[in-house]
Amino acid sequence: METIIPCVLMRGGTSRGPFFLSDWLPADPVQRDRLLLMAMGSPHALQIDGLGGGNSLTSKVAIVSRSTRPDCDIDYLFAQVSVEKASVDTRPNCGNMLSGAAPFAIEEGLVQAQDGVTSVRVHNVNTGAVIEAVVQTPGGHLTYEGDARIDGVAGSAAPVRLNFLDAWGAVTGRLFPTGRRQDTVDGVAVTLIDAAMPMVLMQAADFGLSGSESAAQLDGNADLLQRIERIRLQAGLLMGLGDVSNSVIPKPVLVAPSPTPDGLALQSRYFTPRACHRAHAATGAVGVASAFLMPGTVAHDCGGPPIQAGYRSVRIEHPSGAMSIDVDLDPVSGVVRRAGLVRTARKIMKGQLYVPGQYTDAPVCVEESHAMA
Repeated sequence: METIIPCVLMRGGTSRGPFFLSDWLPADPVQRDRLLLMAMGSPHALQIDGLGGGNSLTSKVAIVSRSTRPDCDIDYLFAQVSVEKASVDTRPNCGNMLSGAAPFAIEEGLVQAQDGVTSVRVHNVNTGAVIEAVVQTPGGHLTYEGDARIDGVAGSAAPVRLNFLDAWGAVTGRLFPTGRRQDTVDGVAVTLIDAAMPMVLMQAADFGLSGSESAAQLDGNADLLQRIERIRLQAGLLMGLGDVSNSVIPKPVLVAPSPTPDGLALQSRYFTPRACHRAHAATGAVGVASAFLMPGTVAHDCGGPPIQAGYRSVRIEHPSGAMSIDVDLDPVSGVVRRAGLVRTARKIMKGQLYVPGQYTDAPVCVEESHAMA
C-alpha cells in the first residue's frame, strides 16, 4: 500500500526541499526518517526515485508545527537527508531552509499575517535556538515577489530577514566548546566554534590554497577532502559531539583574507561537510562573521578588526558571490548579542507525495538532535 501525504516543495535561500507540517508525518522518529529517505530517493547518487536532486543542498527537509514554547510562534525541525547513505541527521540547523519556514507557516494557517511585515519567532528544534523571521505581507497577504537578490539564486524575490537571537553555543553549550579560540588539530590551527552552527574554521593558506578556489576545484582535490574530514572527525570529539562520522556537524570551513580591501570582508569556503557548498550556508555565514570580529580566532587573523560596540556588517565572499551578515557584539565580553541576514524563499509546488509502503521496513541511520534545553 502506498502512503499519500501532503507536501510543499520550496526553495529556501540557496537550498531546496519538501516542507511538511509535523502531523503530516509519522510521530515516531524512526518511522518518520524511513519515510523521508524513501521520499527523497535515498540512498542513490541521483535520488532518481524521489524528490532529492542528487546534492546535499537539494536533499533537505523542513518540518513545521505550532510551537511548544510560549515565547515562540512555530517549531522548525530541519533534517539533512544523506544522498548516498540511509542516514537522516537532525542535529544541525539550516538557515537557508529556515527562510521558508515562516512563509510556509503563514500559508498553512499557523501564523496570522499582519499588514506590511509579519514577524515570526521560530524555535529551532534541532538546537533549541530562537530566530526571528521577518517576512513581507503587504495588505496582510504573503508575497514571494520583491527586489531582494541573493548570490547563488537567479532573479529577485521578497526579502526574508533572519535575526539569530540566542544561537551561541546552542548545540554544545559553549560558543567555544574547548574554552579556547584556537586549537591545533592534525598540525593545523583551528577555531572550534558553535555560533548558529558548530564549525571547524581553518585558514586556506595552511592547505596551500588561496581561499578563492571554486567549489569544483576543491571537490576535485581528493587529498584535501580526506585531510579535512580527518580534522573534522577529531574536532567532533574535542567539541563534545562524539563520533561524527555519520553526522553533518561540525562543518569544516576554509577562510582567507578578502582580495577586496573595501570594508570588513573575508573569503569563506564552507563544506557540507564532504563537498564544498556552491554558495554558503546562512547559519555558517553567521558563525564565520562572528568569529571574524573576535580577536584570537583563525578567522580574525584574516584581517578582522578590534572589538567595537554595536552592529557591524561583514561581507562573506563565497563561490557564487557574497552575502552580508550584521553582527552585534558586546564590546566588553566579546559575546555575540545577535546576528542577522537577508535570504529569500519561494513556494515551488504543493501537492500529494506518494511513498511506497515498504518504507516501514527500510533500514535507517538516525542522527538525533542534540538540542540543549
